[in-house]
Amino acid sequence: MFFSGRVISQYKNLYKIACENVELAAEVSGKFSFNITSLSDYPAVGDFVLVDRDTNVNGNAIIQSVLPRKSAFIRKAAGTSGGEQVVASNIDKVFICMSLNNDFNMRRLERYLSIAWDSGATPVVVLTKSDLCADVTGKRREVDTVAIGADVLVASAEDESGYEAVKEYIKPGETIAFIGSSGVGKSTLINRLLGEDRQRTEELRKDDRGKHATTGRELFTLENGAMVIDTPGMREIGLENADLSKAFIDIDDLSAMCKYTDCTHTSEPGCAVQGAIKDGRLSADRLANYIKLKKEAKYDGLTSRQIETEKWNTMFSSVGGMKNARRVLKERKHGRET
Repeated sequence: MFFSGRVISQYKNLYKIACENVELAAEVSGKFSFNITSLSDYPAVGDFVLVDRDTNVNGNAIIQSVLPRKSAFIRKAAGTSGGEQVVASNIDKVFICMSLNNDFNMRRLERYLSIAWDSGATPVVVLTKSDLCADVTGKRREVDTVAIGADVLVASAEDESGYEAVKEYIKPGETIAFIGSSGVGKSTLINRLLGEDRQRTEELRKDDRGKHATTGRELFTLENGAMVIDTPGMREIGLENADLSKAFIDIDDLSAMCKYTDCTHTSEPGCAVQGAIKDGRLSADRLANYIKLKKEAKYDGLTSRQIETEKWNTMFSSVGGMKNARRVLKERKHGRET
């Protein structure tokens, strides 16, 4: 008989599992380790798992399997193996924190939005430290031009209303991840949500940048039953896992109106993207960052449709790509009909 639980913290090869009425120390079974094909198959914080017990009797619980994930943040594993590691999973919303002082960086925000959209979770931009900014309204307008499809909140350690705005976005039962540069106030926000100083915070350095205070991955439960995670691993997620089609949907929409389907948006006649730059509807810096991130995400030279096809082929690589996936689905459908 197996029992279900959720991984709420991880320290090397040991996990803490929250079951219905108890928290258990757990480790993976030998069979589980033998059968995995990638580091990403190992349990991660946020995973729902099946274990062999729901009591603390007779040593550590044994994790038998990881249940399917609805969302995941993935990064390259340390070392030269080139494998991928899940940092956190089953996240409902991603709060992308960016302070309104020297950390304010639109190109970095575009990067985080690309990563967040790809994870399967819903991104929400949180602009922190508004008390240190002389032009909050102007900065907010800038953010609105790139945070397409994502809500934007303004928060401050000095302003209770800012914290309440973040709190209202967290619904009972949801799992929330906080990502952003060091020192932007992620841990301070989490402490306020928890009502106690569970996450260590650091003062800003003299260059107005923060030191990273979080040292381990852990889920914290709020009063309404929602869970939040702050993890140092979030800042190390690479662009191998990014959804540029959502983060740059404005450029993709413009690309569809270009005269040539293989337009590079540089000097071709009839380029709708360059037209938008000339009349002020699109920032040249935003296009430059889009091209840069495409190269970093291995999408260089691909059109929007080709990028989408490449993503689907990656998702269905285990069955030989998207074409084979369609064939398998068609065969299964035909089998049910007959």
